[in-house]
Amino acid sequence: MTEPDVPLRLDAPREEVLEHAAKLVAEAWQSFDRYRPEEPPLDERVRRLLQTELPRTPGAAHEAVDDAARILDESIAQPRPRYFVGVGSSGLEIGTIGDLLAHTYDINLAVDARAATLIEKQAVRWAAEFIGYAPDAAGAFTSGGTVSNTTALAAAREHALPGSRYEGLGGKRVAIYCSQEVHYSVTRAVETLGVGSANLRAIPLGAERGLEPDALAEAIDRDLSDGVTPIAVVATAGTTLTGAIDPLEAIADICEERGVWFHVDGAYGLPAVAVRPELFAGFERAQSVAMDAHKWLYLPKACGILLVRNQEDLVASFGHEQGYLPHQRHELHAMDTTFEYSRPFRALKFWLAMRVHGAAAFAEAIERNLAQAQLLYRTVSARDDFEALRPPKLSIVAFRHTPAGVDDVGAHNERLADAIQADGRVWMSSALIDDEVWLRPCFVNFRTTEEDVLDVVEIAAEIGERLARG
Repeated sequence: MTEPDVPLRLDAPREEVLEHAAKLVAEAWQSFDRYRPEEPPLDERVRRLLQTELPRTPGAAHEAVDDAARILDESIAQPRPRYFVGVGSSGLEIGTIGDLLAHTYDINLAVDARAATLIEKQAVRWAAEFIGYAPDAAGAFTSGGTVSNTTALAAAREHALPGSRYEGLGGKRVAIYCSQEVHYSVTRAVETLGVGSANLRAIPLGAERGLEPDALAEAIDRDLSDGVTPIAVVATAGTTLTGAIDPLEAIADICEERGVWFHVDGAYGLPAVAVRPELFAGFERAQSVAMDAHKWLYLPKACGILLVRNQEDLVASFGHEQGYLPHQRHELHAMDTTFEYSRPFRALKFWLAMRVHGAAAFAEAIERNLAQAQLLYRTVSARDDFEALRPPKLSIVAFRHTPAGVDDVGAHNERLADAIQADGRVWMSSALIDDEVWLRPCFVNFRTTEEDVLDVVEIAAEIGERLARG
């Protein structure tokens, strides 16, 4: 086959298209360095693109790349410094470069990928070291908390009921325990694994919004006496709603006394162990932990991390032999320890980020976000027209506008959240906490500044007053 006959060639030299794309990426990075005053509407070019049919003939690469950049610029981009909805990402630059390299080589970590496989194992060790988990921890990089939690609970199910991966649960009575504010990914996991969300025991909250240990112990003991098999307790290290942390030490004690698998969902909060270890005491005793590097370690999605104490627990749940994937030299493939088969080289961006910036820089950035949450809390607490829910444990601050003359504060703040998003200067949403509506910004972006934090209050006050007047 001659060079002109090779299929799927670009209409311009590859190097030129790459250079053009790199220029657009650099422009995007520059735009993320400062907030923008509003979110732009969809322009006519994008609206026309949305109406096009499936292209049947080749198009100009430069034009298509320009259109892609235009679409992205008119989308809600989490790396912007005033994006405070949910628990966002920051799109750390070295992570973007890591993804480019990994996708260029199209590494597949389902089976042995030589150096890439070894780098993932090293990155798993580095992640465990960063948070102070088991020094010989095993695990893998996943698409995020949903897959990490599902994988951990699959291991817990097989540990509690050996052979259940083959036989199913049948008529066995089982239960998994969590707080009332557990992330929905855990509910989805127990449904996927056949446990059933009806068997997910939501334990009441204590004064600090973590699950109540005495109620947990009572629930497990009651189930044991009734012939129910406890599969696992899922503790949350930083709830998505308020940033609350379950009492991990007490939960670890309860699980150890009863021989129940202890899993920590730290998808959002666990990186803060590096600067606030006292808040997470006991997590290191868990059989498994989940952490999302694309949240509070600032990397681009997707970059979840699952860590386990004992790799054999994963092998017992996922290991198998297929004729088309024989085990060379009796070594495990990643597919023997993970939920996914074809799996991209997500670990590379974490590995690169630690190489380039060092662990101390990430700890410093997390400390800065914690200080920003405290700044917001102090600022709204000092004003008569705002109310804060409680001092933040991590980087989520729930607060609401309470101007004089407004009778229905909840309805007012629900309207305010919608109006703030329509305004576009900051991107923030409302949250329902104890059946009351609160504004709920979360600070997990290394680009966010004190000016951004203070403007959250000023913008909310300005728009809120306008709404209150009618």
